[in-house]
Amino acid sequence: MISRDSTPLLADLVGGFGLLTRIPVPLARAPRPDACWGWPVVGLAVAGIAAVAGAVAMGCGVPAGPAAALVLGVQALLTGGLHEDGLADTADGLFGGRDKERRLEIMKDSRIGSYGTLALLLVTLLRWSALAAVLSAGHWGAVLAAGAISRVPMAALMAALPNARGSGLSAMVGQPSQGAAYAAGALAVVLALVFAGWAAVPMALLAAAAASGLGAYAKAKIGGQTGDILGASQQLAEAAVLLVAASL
Repeated sequence: MISRDSTPLLADLVGGFGLLTRIPVPLARAPRPDACWGWPVVGLAVAGIAAVAGAVAMGCGVPAGPAAALVLGVQALLTGGLHEDGLADTADGLFGGRDKERRLEIMKDSRIGSYGTLALLLVTLLRWSALAAVLSAGHWGAVLAAGAISRVPMAALMAALPNARGSGLSAMVGQPSQGAAYAAGALAVVLALVFAGWAAVPMALLAAAAASGLGAYAKAKIGGQTGDILGASQQLAEAAVLLVAASL
């Protein structure tokens, strides 16, 4: 258990792992909203574990394509498919409902529809193909940068938009301050610069653009964000970062 004498920063990081992954961690209390500053570290760790699995596979002669699929699979196992589920629910709700109430109802439904299936397939295909190109070139640092940067949009949208439903995981965590969201962004950029060099700049910019577009659309359709919107923002941001890395 994390004791009361433990440093707040350590408690924030442990809380982030407990919230965003299936990795068993000792939690003494629910994560505080401003703990979102540490989410890039969680993303970095998830990507790092998956990258090790991919590197071992490629070291054994596995081609980049299957190794990229393995990396994505390990990430999904570590997070419990949390973000992928959010992407599918977001697509079903935002594009399948006629009004706010119906869209939120669809997003809460555990079943997946046509829009969700297409979104999950297309975004996963984009992530896989870009990642395969990155691994073929040996740019493992880009995988780590994607893990860190892609967790920032969740913090940013939580801080910028109200919760549209008033319940669920996002509402339970609460709304972080703008300062905490900025701290998450700054930390992610620093980590990305360390592992990917100056390519981190266009990576971060395209990820921010993708998340901003999703946030604006969600606000127009349902009046704010939900946990599903946040999960979708992570998936889109990761796809954007990997696309930049593959292009460079």
